[in-house]
Amino acid sequence: MDASQIGVVVITVGAADDEGGQLAKRLLADNHYPIVSHKTVKESGRQIKGELAIVTQNPECKAIVLSGGTDFLLRETAYDTVYQVLTKRLDGFGELFRTLAYQEIGSAAVSLQAAAGIYQRRLLFALPGDPAAVRLAMDKLILPELPDLIRQINRIG
Repeated sequence: MDASQIGVVVITVGAADDEGGQLAKRLLADNHYPIVSHKTVKESGRQIKGELAIVTQNPECKAIVLSGGTDFLLRETAYDTVYQVLTKRLDGFGELFRTLAYQEIGSAAVSLQAAAGIYQRRLLFALPGDPAAVRLAMDKLILPELPDLIRQINRIG
């Protein structure tokens, strides 16, 4: 499956400036992934779940990238919400993301949270909203692996 067949939804969580979401959208488009939609939702588990339910109704949506709401703070809910709704987790994603971040920012990487897995037969990624973190995840993990991960999902049932 080539990139032009993998429609992606970008969801920005609770950001006033949306730099991370805009960067994710630009990197995807630069790599020939169609952007199905780009939404901004409040920092609320209910809002995030609602938007995920809506975007997965679109058959063009094969993957979802959430940007923001994953900081290690009690008010940040995107990571926990995504982690709860995944039917199959890709645990290595978060582990590898933190390892790569450690190489760039040192011990501050310990507080970074990222998740990936399957939700409603779509690949779902939750990333920090910081543009440097988005670029790291997109360049090193998501863009290189997205076609193969989608192929694997399509082989499931």
